[in-house]
Amino acid sequence: MKFKLIPIEESDLPVFKKDMQESFKIGAMAWEEDMDEEILPESHINKSLNTKGSVAYKAIVDGEMVGGAIIVINGNRGHLDFLYVKNGIQSKGIGQMIWNTIEERHKNVSCWETCTPYFDTRNLHFYINRCGFKAVEFYNPKHMDPNAPEGDDGEDLFFRFEKEIKE
Repeated sequence: MKFKLIPIEESDLPVFKKDMQESFKIGAMAWEEDMDEEILPESHINKSLNTKGSVAYKAIVDGEMVGGAIIVINGNRGHLDFLYVKNGIQSKGIGQMIWNTIEERHKNVSCWETCTPYFDTRNLHFYINRCGFKAVEFYNPKHMDPNAPEGDDGEDLFFRFEKEIKE
C-alpha cells in the first residue's frame, strides 16, 4: 500500500466533502436507525476549512483519495476538526496513518484536541486506544460546548479528548 498525505486542492473539495459526509452519516446510522437530521452539514466543513490556521489534507492510497483530515493550528495547540476514511475501506490502518503523519508533520504542537459523539464506540476506540488521546470533558445539556455552532441546543452529547505530546 503506497500512502501519501498531501494538502487538499480546491478541485478535490466536492469529492472530499461528499466522502466525509457519507462516512460520518454511515457511522452515525450504525447507532441510530431513524436519521432525520443532516449529520455533517457542509456549512460545518466550510467553517472548519475557513478557520484561521486551518490545514486540510487528503489521504491517497495507490493513487486514489481514500480519506482526509482538517486540523486547525493555533501556536503550539492543534485541533483535529475532522478525520475520515472513505466508506468501505475502514479497518485497514488508513486512519492511523493519517493521524501519525499529522503528528509527525506538526511537531510544534504540544497538545492536540478533538471531539467525538458519545455513542460512536469505533471513534472512542480509535482516539483512545490507537492514537493515545484521553477523554477530558463530556458535553451535554448541563455542560455545553462553548465552541458549539450557533443555534446548538446542547442535545448532542460529545466527549472532548486531549493528547499531550511529550518530548
